[in-house]
Amino acid sequence: MRSWDIAAMVGVPGVGKTSLCRQVAEEIGCNYLNYGDLMLQIAGDQNLAHSDQEMFALDMELQYHIWKEAALKISQCHNTLVDLHGLDQSPQGYLISLPLEIISPTLIIILESSLENIFQRREKDFSKERIKDDFRSLEKHMQMLRTCMAVCSVMLGSTVYILQNHDFDKSKKELIDLLSI
Repeated sequence: MRSWDIAAMVGVPGVGKTSLCRQVAEEIGCNYLNYGDLMLQIAGDQNLAHSDQEMFALDMELQYHIWKEAALKISQCHNTLVDLHGLDQSPQGYLISLPLEIISPTLIIILESSLENIFQRREKDFSKERIKDDFRSLEKHMQMLRTCMAVCSVMLGSTVYILQNHDFDKSKKELIDLLSI
């Protein structure tokens, strides 16, 4: 039996969460959920939005409804690795996107990489429209994420683990070892 039920993998866009989570979940035999994809599926099922851009253009009350419904679905899951940002950046500032009042992950894994690696990954990924960062704003986002997840872990009684993603295979092995405990 694993020492965790829900593990939340958080990180800034482009750090490599999705690629790492998908492969590791398959290899260790746990469930995998991408929070953003689940939100988009819910929005589509309700005929509210069919793309990320449409969903994030919705009224904030509707976005909250979608966010909450996705969180409620995840809260019913077991043996699940959840892929989410943890802290979203908007033109108005930052918003903690780990739904603390609904999901209580046993383990919060903060995935980090060098700023250069993140920018390289973003340049190669044409599937998403992202906020335009520079080195300073990206570094600030990563620092804010660390701080927010530390606070969340105290509030939830969760363990926080920082995983560096400089080499995919090494990161994958480290994550498999961590999640196999």
